[in-house]
Amino acid sequence: MVAVYNQINHYGRLNGMVLTVPHPGEADYRMVVREAHLSSPNTCHGGVLAGLMDSALGAAALTLAFTTQEFVSTVEFKMNFLHAVHLHDTLVARGRVDHVGNKLIVSSCVVYRVAEGQEEVAVARGLGTFNRYPATKREFAQLVMSSEQ
Repeated sequence: MVAVYNQINHYGRLNGMVLTVPHPGEADYRMVVREAHLSSPNTCHGGVLAGLMDSALGAAALTLAFTTQEFVSTVEFKMNFLHAVHLHDTLVARGRVDHVGNKLIVSSCVVYRVAEGQEEVAVARGLGTFNRYPATKREFAQLVMSSEQ
């Protein structure tokens, strides 16, 4: 699933985001804040955190939807910014599925600032709702085949 998703997720690659999936219904994204992510000297733009969070929330939902040949799209998400994020900070966004319905999946996420030898600091928290929709068999087969090449 990770290989297939990485094929289609240009946004994650562009921003240096690395996806891991500990278990279905869970997704972790790790990234380092770059100069291109800053909105003022040394401070990360909130949109970067929002993009990271949406990615982790959606990837967590996608890990379950993918098992039934479905995709997901964001219906809404809400986040709270708790602490500033700075240049060269390493961030880990941990998304987890909280509810799976017939049409919607709800995920929660916490973004942490991590540094070796230091305690993780939660810098943002959020909740997202995702629409489940069927992938066409052709679409799904093309994605799987392209990831195997």
